[in-house]
Amino acid sequence: MIGRITGKLTTKQPPQIVVDVQGVGYEIDVPMSTLYQLPAIGVDVTLFTHLTVREDAHLLFGFATEQERTVFRQLLKISGVGARTALSVLSGLSVVDLHAAVSTQDSGRLTKVPGIGKKTAERLLLELKDKLNIAVSVAYAASANNASSDIVNALLSLGYNDKEASWAVKQLPVDASVNDGIRQALKLLSKSK
Repeated sequence: MIGRITGKLTTKQPPQIVVDVQGVGYEIDVPMSTLYQLPAIGVDVTLFTHLTVREDAHLLFGFATEQERTVFRQLLKISGVGARTALSVLSGLSVVDLHAAVSTQDSGRLTKVPGIGKKTAERLLLELKDKLNIAVSVAYAASANNASSDIVNALLSLGYNDKEASWAVKQLPVDASVNDGIRQALKLLSKSK
């Protein structure tokens, strides 16, 4: 499987781009969220990728962040959701916005995405309710600041679930360093049990 590609961006024709890796041009489909983050043509780019092998094609999908790729893979696991629908969701909503829609069960947000009707939106909300965990917790924390992201990752690696890690990070001061934040979060989590 191709997990990551680094090379020179040669073509942008939404939703597809071409990345030249030592003379081989890889056609990669990307969501609009990733397309907006790409550099100018001729500049090196690194993308996290997902390879889909079908009977009639090998399709490569690229993402600016690992969180986007993780959410894309979660979307593909849902019955009736293919790669094009998953790309549409990620083009219409950021990872953090999708998490917010799922946690508030806001189907109206999802139906604004082209190709997502009411039934599909409700199925997405139901299926993703308990599955958008670690990737989105990390994305949430990263949107707040990098120290929070590192603290969440540390707590997750210590065996805490995403709900506990997110709760603990929200209790910390905004300017907490990583080391102090982990220490304080562990104290908070040990008191809450």
